[in-house]
Amino acid sequence: MTYCLGIKVKEGLIAIADTRITSGTDTTIKKKITIKQKDKFSLFVMTSGLRSVRDKAVTYFEEILETQEFDKLYKAVNAFGEQVRRVANEDREVLEKAGFKFDLNTVIGGQLKDDEEHKLYMLYPEGNWVELGQGAPFVIIGNSGPGRAMLNRMLNEDTDMRLALKAGFLSFDSTRVSTNNVDFPIDVVLYPKNSFCLAEQRYEQQDLQKISSQWAEELKNALQNVSDDWMDKAFDKLPKPVSHEI
Repeated sequence: MTYCLGIKVKEGLIAIADTRITSGTDTTIKKKITIKQKDKFSLFVMTSGLRSVRDKAVTYFEEILETQEFDKLYKAVNAFGEQVRRVANEDREVLEKAGFKFDLNTVIGGQLKDDEEHKLYMLYPEGNWVELGQGAPFVIIGNSGPGRAMLNRMLNEDTDMRLALKAGFLSFDSTRVSTNNVDFPIDVVLYPKNSFCLAEQRYEQQDLQKISSQWAEELKNALQNVSDDWMDKAFDKLPKPVSHEI
């Protein structure tokens, strides 16, 4: 399984991806974010799904970028979608005969020279896509359940990038402690609006263990501080303890 998170706020874009690859009983570490950057051309690609499908689609896409110029991100996204469909035409039948479902969900973010602002897209295995924007500031592909609630509560388009990254990490951490197939190291990519500059950083577990422990303690303290008067009506309906004193 995978945890890949893309966030779009007014200040810019944030991407977080774990690196764990599980195949049967084997576990390896591999990047799930691909970065392409040149003059007024900055984009990242994150994927969740069959690794063989991912590697083939990304390789085809990189070849396209060598020979074609794109001035808007949606055009590059269309090109990636075409490569996903190409891989499906080549490999779907063989994969399904072997018992594998053709599966590749993709998040692409960035800004190209004629984009008025940074963009964030999610592509489905069929190669079609949706754009994330106002009212939908983030998207998770892979294991999305445990970490989504925090982002729903914390993020909106006005959230600053530092707070968004903090919430994104804690969302990942909630997923990590709830499942055994998402784990460190994680890769983080930052893109400030109109900068045409992507910054990438890898974090190992020891780098963020203090933050994870602090968050767990903060949650315990917050729970203790939440009012419990509302529970009285329920507990008052319980029978009173029977005294066994003689």
